[in-house]
Amino acid sequence: MAVETALAFLRALRSGPSSAPVVVIAGPQPFLREYALDQLRARFTSQGFKYRSFQLGAGPGSESLINELESADLFAPHRLVVCRLLRSYRDRGGAEADDESEGPVAASAAGGEATLVAAIARLGAGVRLAIVCERDTAPAKLRRAAEQQGIVVNCLRPFDNQLAQYLELFARNAGLKLSAAASDRLLTRHGSDLSAIVNALNRVAITASEGVALDIADFAEGGAGRVPDLFELADAIARGNPNETLALFARAIQTGRDPIELLAVEIIPLVRRMLVAASLLAARNGTAAIASALGLPPSSTMLTRAVDGARNFRLARLRAAHQRACDLDERFKMGLIKERQSAVSGMLLDLMAS
Repeated sequence: MAVETALAFLRALRSGPSSAPVVVIAGPQPFLREYALDQLRARFTSQGFKYRSFQLGAGPGSESLINELESADLFAPHRLVVCRLLRSYRDRGGAEADDESEGPVAASAAGGEATLVAAIARLGAGVRLAIVCERDTAPAKLRRAAEQQGIVVNCLRPFDNQLAQYLELFARNAGLKLSAAASDRLLTRHGSDLSAIVNALNRVAITASEGVALDIADFAEGGAGRVPDLFELADAIARGNPNETLALFARAIQTGRDPIELLAVEIIPLVRRMLVAASLLAARNGTAAIASALGLPPSSTMLTRAVDGARNFRLARLRAAHQRACDLDERFKMGLIKERQSAVSGMLLDLMAS
């Protein structure tokens, strides 16, 4: 079949379980991998499939999995078999290693992988196999086998113009209807943090009335110790208010947010949107063209914030800030910077310096 994005795969699941005998789920976005697996499991179990789970690490251990795939079960004629490839799987040889990888562990894993590929080709009609890879890519042989007989789901970090589509999909899967204002509030509050969006929807779904569209008030948070709404931080940055920005940023850290998360999930996407808006404004384009480029409705507060920030900071400063923020993100993940809060605060101060 083909390689699909997580968004396309999840949309297809809404109409029923996948007809593909094999589904391989991989990609650098852990939440999307787990969410896709959870939705796949829910669809199949609702159709009477029995769930079986296995794990494979760096060493032998695929015998029980192969037996489950190839043996009959009188009490479970229809089965969904899930195999989770741990990060340690073929760690010494690498995901792309061949059967001659160095070391007995890698060689054993490679042999087990060849056996698994052969078992995939012989899957019975009542068995469905899902393989979840905790690495960014699936092993080459498994990926090729899945592409021939099933689906490979690539769980990448969503682009800004896909966030509204993911939100709509998550809400439908939770059985919720959202007003336009509520959707905009969730996107501005949580940005590209998909797990936070799903958590917010699941909390509201507990008490939501069926068929009633939810509004902003349904997602309000109170209390002096609450985590600052992320749209408050974005508003402060777009307005160029350094005191409010640093205060909100510090409070978010104190309530448990991580500087790496805030930088990657909120600040960089915000600066990127402002940079796109500034580039289009410099080319004498209007807000309609900016909305189209960002994939946002004309009435979106995210669009308004991007345009306001573009006019406040201008193109050159935003370009420098975006480059510095991306460099910080890379150095954080490489472990080269220890004082993360100070580094992000310094970047924000430089952006808003007159």
